[in-house]
Amino acid sequence: MKIVSTNVYVGPNIYAHFPVIRHVLDLGVLEEWPTGKLGKTFVEPLIEALPGLHEHGCSYREPGGFVRRLREDEGTWLGHVMEHVAIELQNVAGSSVTFGRTRSIEGQPGHYNMVFQYKDAEVGRESSQLALSLIHSLLPDDVKPAAAPDADWDFPEERDSFIRYAQRRAFGPSTASLVEAAELRGIPWIRLNRQSLVQFGHGRYQHRIQATTTGRTSNIAVELASDKEETNSILRDLGLPVPKQYVVRSSRDAKRAAERIGFPVVLKPLSGNHGRGVSINLKSAEEVEVAFDKAREHGRSIVVESFLEGYDHRLLVVNGKLVAAAKRMPGHVVGDGKHTIEQLVDIVNQDPRRGVGHEKVLTRLEFDHQAERLLKKLGYDRETVPTEGEAVYLRSTANLSTGGTAIDVTDTIHPDNREMAERTINAIGLDIGGVDFLTKDITESYRDAGGGICEVNAGPGFRMHVAPSEGTARDVAGPVIDMLFPADQSSRIPIAAVTGTNGKTTTSRMLAHILKMTGYTVGLTSTDGVYIDGQLSVSGDMTGPVSAKMILRDPSVDAAVMETARGGMLRGGLGFQDCDVACCLNVTADHLGLRGIDTLEQLAEIKRVPVEIAQKAAVLNADDPHCLQMADYTRAEILSYVTMNPAHPLVKQHIRAGGQAFVLEEGMNGHMITIYDNEGHTPLLWTHLIPATIEGRALHNVQNAMFAAALALNMGISLEDIRHGLRTFDSTFFQAPGRMNIYDEHPFKVILDYAHNPAAVRAMCNLVDRFDTDGRRTVVLSAPGDRRDEDIREIAEIAAGHFDHFICRCDDNRRGRGKDEIGVMLKNKLLEMGVESNRIEVIPDEQEATSTALQNAAPGDLILVLADNIKRTWKQIIYFNSEAKVEEGAKKTVAAMELPETDDFSFDESLEIISDERGVRIAREAGD
Repeated sequence: MKIVSTNVYVGPNIYAHFPVIRHVLDLGVLEEWPTGKLGKTFVEPLIEALPGLHEHGCSYREPGGFVRRLREDEGTWLGHVMEHVAIELQNVAGSSVTFGRTRSIEGQPGHYNMVFQYKDAEVGRESSQLALSLIHSLLPDDVKPAAAPDADWDFPEERDSFIRYAQRRAFGPSTASLVEAAELRGIPWIRLNRQSLVQFGHGRYQHRIQATTTGRTSNIAVELASDKEETNSILRDLGLPVPKQYVVRSSRDAKRAAERIGFPVVLKPLSGNHGRGVSINLKSAEEVEVAFDKAREHGRSIVVESFLEGYDHRLLVVNGKLVAAAKRMPGHVVGDGKHTIEQLVDIVNQDPRRGVGHEKVLTRLEFDHQAERLLKKLGYDRETVPTEGEAVYLRSTANLSTGGTAIDVTDTIHPDNREMAERTINAIGLDIGGVDFLTKDITESYRDAGGGICEVNAGPGFRMHVAPSEGTARDVAGPVIDMLFPADQSSRIPIAAVTGTNGKTTTSRMLAHILKMTGYTVGLTSTDGVYIDGQLSVSGDMTGPVSAKMILRDPSVDAAVMETARGGMLRGGLGFQDCDVACCLNVTADHLGLRGIDTLEQLAEIKRVPVEIAQKAAVLNADDPHCLQMADYTRAEILSYVTMNPAHPLVKQHIRAGGQAFVLEEGMNGHMITIYDNEGHTPLLWTHLIPATIEGRALHNVQNAMFAAALALNMGISLEDIRHGLRTFDSTFFQAPGRMNIYDEHPFKVILDYAHNPAAVRAMCNLVDRFDTDGRRTVVLSAPGDRRDEDIREIAEIAAGHFDHFICRCDDNRRGRGKDEIGVMLKNKLLEMGVESNRIEVIPDEQEATSTALQNAAPGDLILVLADNIKRTWKQIIYFNSEAKVEEGAKKTVAAMELPETDDFSFDESLEIISDERGVRIAREAGD
């Protein structure tokens, strides 16, 4: 069994509305070996290796269902087994995932689509690789593949290695709690690196956090908290309880400072954290000297301060309010009169809550210099057996990162101590801060019981509060998210998803234009690139999840329009979890036969995904049966139909029920786009007033405008703003490159379009028919090389009756086709359709084909160029014979002016040509 291919879906996709991995598996000879045939020698060791498989319900939908499938007479196939093993391995590593689905691929015996949920993509990939190795290792020798692990392969060891890998990639307890709090509030989040940098919210509403430091955390406040001397001074000036303190840089000065303060004292690095280099309760100059050398390993400047007696407490303040308090105990073991200290450490470390560093709720105890020093002070070593109940401390500080434990005391803290903590954090200026407070009794006021603040922490850890060793867990992440996103503040920008076979780019650009005219800073993804506020940011086909993430991460964007193509959805799913509005324009033959999509029904299933996740409105083409069927799958509040047929029976029924519809109706002055909504009837705009429709001739752009209007209305845009947006959007190369761009500066008309499938070519042919022209109609015709032969021939069949002359070309990238294969295929179909051979040319090169069409054009002709390289072809069109044209036009202008004859004027020598990509030309006298 082997993995043939892999897709990692980062968002909603054809299989699920959450991230999944899809493997195409080839079982090979194992197709003949289901678990029923493999028997107990395979099944029982598998269950023994992963006992959690007992909890998998599988098709029985109850715990134990999957094990029943394994043990049935026929059993189940190994692709299905691998799915469940990959899921269980992730669960063992701490990722709670449950979804999986494995199905055979029609027409490919032994091949399966195996799909399973993941939380971290790399962990998911590793889980499937380990699942494959485990299954191979358990197979009988006569069917065991050559790729199976060696006989000495140790699954428990590999499993533990996988768990450690997964834990290294997982969020720490603090970040994980913040993410969970955001999810509970419906706030989207994006992980920005492999550590703890996370973005909450989208676009302009975003806030970032790094562990428990937010984008609002003052840099000055962080520096103050890191400077123990300055912190001590500020708090002392405010009358808050702090110890006496000196900062020194030499062992001699440290001893002098200790004598001045009075023993016992504490030594710690000025800029240290996590208790590194800290020594407490030092009672002699000799101990100070040793502690100084240890602290010097973590910083040049050392703090000497008075030793405060009492228990160590962490008081957490968020947004000016204390939200949790915990009593921290240094890492220690408790004697039982039987085991040595080293053995007791091993017993404590067996607690499943303990891990390395911050990977788990508690940290493993370790023997190091500090532990050895503390044991030596007691006269103990590792082999000492403490008496029963005796606490032996291996740490002098109570940091959880060094093995300490925490007891929640939030409900018992004295109000004075609460106020003291809040004043402390506000004095430093932190939005989130931790106060390390020493006192014998937290239930008594510091004014009576004494005690003091030994440190202020910027970016304090949350794990002692979210999972204390004893006491009540506290939701400390919730107040942070509420601080970043108050109840009246949004976390999401409005998102529109536009999909379909044809018209996506134009509709997306129309909608983006409407939103921009309304005042939004719009992020647009399209087949041309990523645009921010109308400016091209990244060029290329940007209709997948990567480009969507670019938009959602941009802090200037406050509305997003996502053109969503089948390719991106098939490769990686959507780049957003849900959207406000979505539309499907149409489902017609394009890209069929690629990536396992062979029928229109399969294509419609792909294009349905954005409609399924729309929240406010789903806009569907009522004239397309495949789009109509999507209505059964949407969960949007509003279902809106677009139809060019005012007598559409289903739409009329929908309107009578109070539903929303955009209908093209015929009136005295042409066609009117009319809105029906909640029994209301509102005329929107005459189609001939929309420039992109070329006075209503381009019916496909009429339909695109109706979809853009429907999306805008359901995004809260007013009717007047929608009208203004449509009236000011045209089909120039500047606003919609490659989408019905018309050039009229030649003596003949040229139309440039990117149409590359039968439906799009039909739309352009119908448009050409609506133009009155006395000249010849020529088309530069082609099709992408990766399309099916029948699709290519259909393009020629559609074009056959609309033009007088045909130039058949090929794309630069032949996509596996021969040099002139596409051109010849188109020509043969045209001949079959009755087009005379003298009206057909095959010119494989796109530039040469376009030049030939331009050179052979006569005044009054019309040329339709269906281009692949849009920018290059547009330049060919606008710069064609430009100098001759301008010279001729300028001569006519001079003649019309009836200038007096003079020997001093020379027209040819004074002419200068200025042009840009939009075809604007200016003739002027040099030096004018």
